[in-house]
Amino acid sequence: MAKSGTNETTKTSREQFFELYSADEDEYGFSLQTYATVERFIRFFYKKWFGVKTVGLNNIPSKGKALLFGNHSGVLPIDGCLLYDAVINQHPEPRRIRFLVTKFLLTAPMIGKTLRGFGCIPPDYETATKLLRKNELVFFYPEAEKGTGKLYKNRYKLVEFNPGFVKAAIETGAPLVPIVTIGGDEIYPLLFNLKPIAKLMDAPYWPVTPFYPMLPFPFNAIPLPVKILICVGEPFELKYAPEEAENENLVAEVSNDIQNFIQAKINDLLEIRTSPFARWNLDKVDDYAATANRKLSLEKHLK
Repeated sequence: MAKSGTNETTKTSREQFFELYSADEDEYGFSLQTYATVERFIRFFYKKWFGVKTVGLNNIPSKGKALLFGNHSGVLPIDGCLLYDAVINQHPEPRRIRFLVTKFLLTAPMIGKTLRGFGCIPPDYETATKLLRKNELVFFYPEAEKGTGKLYKNRYKLVEFNPGFVKAAIETGAPLVPIVTIGGDEIYPLLFNLKPIAKLMDAPYWPVTPFYPMLPFPFNAIPLPVKILICVGEPFELKYAPEEAENENLVAEVSNDIQNFIQAKINDLLEIRTSPFARWNLDKVDDYAATANRKLSLEKHLK
């Protein structure tokens, strides 16, 4: 320990993260080596290509369970990777995030191993609630594949939320952390979904974008350099007892109200944005974040 009056070396968020999980043996395939291998690419896209701005990061709890949720888009859904990068490099006490990911991606060659290495898990309700009870951070994308596979003309219009995240929050008593991402809907403009090919390949969708499949790889996989904003809202807890998780009507009502809440946030943030390719005015974003919770209330569902 450094003596009084000397300068102690402060560990970076990234160093804290790697130290926290250095001895971890994870049954789902989480691997620090996997993250370290692809880290340089994620950092490049985060800092240089998308110029990501993340606000409200401290709203992600430093300890205890929490259920993260938000809108999902991008054809190749990299929004989760960008959030994870922000947590690992900027959060004062970074933690692992368990993203629920479609089995199609988790079983895909190379991509699946990388996603599992990040800590991603199958979209299995029992697995998710088990991890919440173990005080982990679990990220539900209630739009699922329908969100990432929405056509460009439907960008920023939420599809119906799967209410499983609400059921899990009620059953486990986990606080909910809303996360809104703006920019992802435009990185791969989805013009058509070739459903016959998707069915043949057992994929959730088969995209046609301005670059895919017309251009050869890797040019057809280069996303547009849209400036992305990730806005992490304040956690909130639902007032319902665990047994109410089996009340399908209640769960559906809460899910619908939360979807409207998130849609309103998306609409408000889009009004602040000047252009998909212009840097965000963080002063305006901060002003909005300070008043957003008063614009649309979920009070009837909250503790």
